[in-house]
Amino acid sequence: MIDFLRSALGFIVVLGVLVTVHELGHYLVARWRGVTVEAFSLGFGPALFSRTDRHGTVWKISAIPLGGYVRMKGWAEFGAEQAGAADPGSFGSKRLSARAAVVAAGPAANFLLAIVLFSGVFATAGVPTVLPVISKVMAGSPAAAAGLAKGDRVVSMNGQPIGTFDQLSAVVAAHPDGRIALSYTRSGETHSLNLTLGTAKIDGKTIGRLGIEGADVEMRRLSPPQAIVRGVAVTWQATAATLHGLWQLIDQHKGLNQLGGPVRIAQISGQAVAHGLADLVSFMALLSVNLGLINLVPIPVLDGGHLLFYAAEAAAGRALPRRVQEVALQFGAALLVCLIIFVTWHDIAHLFG
Repeated sequence: MIDFLRSALGFIVVLGVLVTVHELGHYLVARWRGVTVEAFSLGFGPALFSRTDRHGTVWKISAIPLGGYVRMKGWAEFGAEQAGAADPGSFGSKRLSARAAVVAAGPAANFLLAIVLFSGVFATAGVPTVLPVISKVMAGSPAAAAGLAKGDRVVSMNGQPIGTFDQLSAVVAAHPDGRIALSYTRSGETHSLNLTLGTAKIDGKTIGRLGIEGADVEMRRLSPPQAIVRGVAVTWQATAATLHGLWQLIDQHKGLNQLGGPVRIAQISGQAVAHGLADLVSFMALLSVNLGLINLVPIPVLDGGHLLFYAAEAAAGRALPRRVQEVALQFGAALLVCLIIFVTWHDIAHLFG
């Protein structure tokens, strides 16, 4: 029961934050571009709570917490660009660039949220850093021949201070068969020695080899500027990894067992809650990247589908015929429902399998 409640709470918090930020992206850019926003809802179905602001927007929390939406004046599922085009507050009255900006703002907000969350974790909880402490010495290696042992901490190489195992590895890799001066501490005493490195082949490239492993990890907080740079980099890496995974899924049908829907998200959210706030926020950031990318997939109904319509409109100089949009949106809706059913069934099978 505790695991269930934790998963439910984690799911509501994670999805609530991601959907709120996504829809706020649409809302803020719509307001900026002069579009009248009629409703902002977290969840679907009957409203549990609602209030109307001074701009006439109805803010709602609805009964089914599986998403949300922003309803704009003149926005229609079919032929939005023809709806209310004469009304200056209508979505359909705006220029193509403004409509595209409103639609793209949702996914963009998710990527921005990921950067903010990752950066916050790196600045507060820190990043896992492998220390330059030897956890294992390979038999017959240059390290073994030089007398290095488990527990020794490397402090400098060729006069360069060493603070992480990555720095150590970089110096070693740059000196295949090279001779280096190494200082290390053992039992509180500092020792120095000169040794000749071996070689190893990685992806066809010859690099230096010392023959040690490191396993001691500590969390190191980054300064705000460093955290932001790292946050941008990790968001980019997560985006690239997700795109690669999607391509493998489409091209080679790999990774089907990794697909997950609401049940899987709730399960992982509960696990993240159990591990602490930093894990929960990191999971939320990763999921935000996925949500942004999924919404950019060019399937009608999703943001990417609408952007595809606008690309076609820009190329043709006029909006696609209403009937074409209707059929495309109906197909997209059916495809999306099938995908939801598939991932939910996969989640249940994984849960009880």
